[in-house]
Amino acid sequence: MTVDEIFAEDRRYPPSERSLPWEETRDGITVVVEPKPHWAEDMRAFKLTTQDYCYYADWTEKGARARFFHHVDTSGDNVMMKARVTIAREIDDGLWP
Repeated sequence: MTVDEIFAEDRRYPPSERSLPWEETRDGITVVVEPKPHWAEDMRAFKLTTQDYCYYADWTEKGARARFFHHVDTSGDNVMMKARVTIAREIDDGLWP
């Protein structure tokens, strides 16, 4: 399997059941949605190129009018790149068929 195939397979699940980040675009803004860890109340949506995030529930309700907060070191691009690198390493380690 390739990294892209693994991401495509994960997107077949509903958002609440996904384990990998994905991109969404609304009202001209693209975010990367970070899957919800078991302890979190809601997922976060990071703007693709800036270090701003909002809660996914707010994003789904309000789109670009959602309230975004500054994040000191993470953008959507960072979230996506970290996930892709992790999957690539797992493929190299033989953890994916």
